[in-house]
Amino acid sequence: MEGLKARISGGLAYGRANGVRIALELLVNFIGPFVIYSLLDPKIGDVKALMASSAPPIAWSIVEFIRRRRVDALSILVLAGIALSLLAFLGGGGVKFLQLREKLVTAAIGLIFIGSAAIGRPLIYVLARATMLRRSAEAARELEALKDNIYFRRTMTLLTLVWGFGLVAEACVAGALVFALSVREFMVVSPIIGYSTVGALSAWTFWYSQRQRRKGAERRAAAEAAAPVATGPDVSAA
Repeated sequence: MEGLKARISGGLAYGRANGVRIALELLVNFIGPFVIYSLLDPKIGDVKALMASSAPPIAWSIVEFIRRRRVDALSILVLAGIALSLLAFLGGGGVKFLQLREKLVTAAIGLIFIGSAAIGRPLIYVLARATMLRRSAEAARELEALKDNIYFRRTMTLLTLVWGFGLVAEACVAGALVFALSVREFMVVSPIIGYSTVGALSAWTFWYSQRQRRKGAERRAAAEAAAPVATGPDVSAA
């Protein structure tokens, strides 16, 4: 019960601290594009209106990148997403294929995650290290000290694969809905699917990371308890 109260309190505190940012993100990535498309579609057609509606999210990503003022793995990933989004809208074609190419950005990022795990450099570790570096060099060194630990590597690899396959699955579902829904319906449903996917993956990542930390602490405690027995004097003959 106390744990549930602590989580609720933590969630409320996060909401108070980040409420303005969350509202801005919803405005830029959800409400803004829908309003722009709805206003421009009757005047300039669905393709140009859809391209215009993509401007706020892309501009938001660029501003966020400039605001961080740091070139690291996370920033490179953001830049890759911006570049792929711009390429998606430069290819021409009908509105359905325009929407489909946009979802390929999500699929491409998911494949980057999967590929990084396949070559033994899980992207979750790289992103976690970049985050730690923003906080303190000591925190980053503590993380780096674990990189050769087999349990830690398995955890990072599994986290990376789950995120990779989750993003690819989200892109596949959204890609199928492109042809099943109208443009306006898809513009409402697509962000819901995207935010739900990221939210579910983030919640699972938090739960799994906490579980692995507890198991790691248990292994260390067991090793420390066994150490005196293994290194102490032999009293079997006494």
